[in-house]
Amino acid sequence: MAAYLARFTGSSREHTESDLRCYLAWCAGQGLDPLAAQRPHLELYIRWMQEIRRFKPSTVSRRFSVTAGFYRTCVIDGIIEHSPAEHVRRPAVPPESPTLGFTHLQFEALLTAARESTNSSDFALVAMLGLLGLRIFEATGADIADLGEEHGHRVLRVCGKGTKIVLVPLPPAVGRAIDRAIRNRTRGPVLLNSRGARMDWHAATRRLRHLAGTADIQIARAHPHMLRHIRSSRPCSTLASTSGTSRSPPGTPTRAPPCGMTEPARTWTATRTTSSPPTWPPVPDRTYVSPGAGPGETSGIADMSVSSARISMHALIRMTT
Repeated sequence: MAAYLARFTGSSREHTESDLRCYLAWCAGQGLDPLAAQRPHLELYIRWMQEIRRFKPSTVSRRFSVTAGFYRTCVIDGIIEHSPAEHVRRPAVPPESPTLGFTHLQFEALLTAARESTNSSDFALVAMLGLLGLRIFEATGADIADLGEEHGHRVLRVCGKGTKIVLVPLPPAVGRAIDRAIRNRTRGPVLLNSRGARMDWHAATRRLRHLAGTADIQIARAHPHMLRHIRSSRPCSTLASTSGTSRSPPGTPTRAPPCGMTEPARTWTATRTTSSPPTWPPVPDRTYVSPGAGPGETSGIADMSVSSARISMHALIRMTT
C-alpha cells in the first residue's frame, strides 16, 4: 500500500489514500485478504458502494479506479500474477456533470448577500467560485503572495489538479472582493474562517449555505461546486461585465493573408450576414374599370399609361411649334 501511495503527491495522495482505505475497510468487514480477492469480490464491492452507500456513479468509478490501480501496481511488482479488477464492469459515468448550479437570479441574490455580509471573506469566496470558476480547493488554497501582475493585468496564481500552475486574470469586481478580504494583510491565505485561520472546504460550504439562507434561495443542499457551473452558463450581459475571467490569455487578433495584388485584408470583427436577398411579393393585378364600360369590359393600367404618353407627346409637339 505504501509503495502504491508513493506514486502520488499532495492532495492527490490524500484522496487516493482515502479511496483505498474505503476498499480495505470493506475487505476487513468481509474477512477477506485484499491480495486474495477475485473478480466476484470486486463485483460485490461495487454493488456495496451502489446499493448500501448510495454513491453516485462518478464516485463509484473513481474509487474503483484507485482499487484497480492498486492491483495493477501489485502485478508490476510481482506480488500477484494478474489483476482481479481487469474485467470488472464499471458503472457508466455521463460525459457531462449532472450537478445543477444556481440560476442567474439566485446567483445575483447570493452575490448581494455576500456583499452585504459582515464576514469580509464571503464576497471573495462567492466571486472566486462563481466568477472565476475556481474549484473549492483552489480558492481556499490561494495565498496573498499568489497575487501579482502579468502584462499589465492583475492575475492570481492558482495551483490546480496535478499541481498544475495557472495564472487566472482577475476582473475588477473579483479584484475588489479579494482586496476587501485581505484588507491590510501582507501574507497568509486570502480566505479566512471565523477563527482567523485558513478557510477549508467544510467552512466554505457552511458559509455558502448561510448566504443562501440569508438570500432566501430555495435549494436543498447548496455546496461550492454549484457555483462552478454558473460560469459556463452565464448570460451575455454578465460575461460582458466580467470579461477576462478565462484561465488562458486572450487571443491576439490575426490578419487575414493578402488576396492577390490587392491591399492586405483587414481583420473582420463584425458578424457576417448569411441571409438570402429579400424576395418581394408579386404585384397585384390592378385593373381600371371605366365608368361607361359594360359588363366584362375593362381597360387596364397599361392602356391608360399608353394613352397618357400619347397625350403628353402631342402637347409637347404643340409647344415646340
